[in-house]
Amino acid sequence: MALNKGSKAPNFTLPSTDGNNFKLEHNVPCIIYFYPKDFTPGCTEEACSFRDGFSELRNLDINVFGISRDSLEQHLKFKSTHNLPFELLSDKSGNVCKAYDALLPIVKIPKRVTYLIDSDMTIKAVYSDLFGAKKHLEQMISELKVE
Repeated sequence: MALNKGSKAPNFTLPSTDGNNFKLEHNVPCIIYFYPKDFTPGCTEEACSFRDGFSELRNLDINVFGISRDSLEQHLKFKSTHNLPFELLSDKSGNVCKAYDALLPIVKIPKRVTYLIDSDMTIKAVYSDLFGAKKHLEQMISELKVE
């Protein structure tokens, strides 16, 4: 079960493809999306949908960050291959995925879940759908336009 709308987003620090450590509290408001694995069909589709909607999100003053358990090296290849304009974060331990209820039990692979987090670190929207990769962007944009 994903964290609920209205909950405080757990703060975290993870290595980023920009070469720095990403700290959530310094990057809000934002969308963070958890996904299973770089270069898989659904994850590629989801990343590319966020890429294609990136300018609309930036016009709404929202940054996007993708999180999986892949290594930074793998993330850098994925980002470059698909021309992603946003950073990917490496949660090798799975601890951040777990804190966000985004880790499948037993197999320890991240679920496909997306959070919209406001400047007070409050979760404004949550969308979880393992198979509807493109719907994650659509849901977040619709939530942003309601505000």
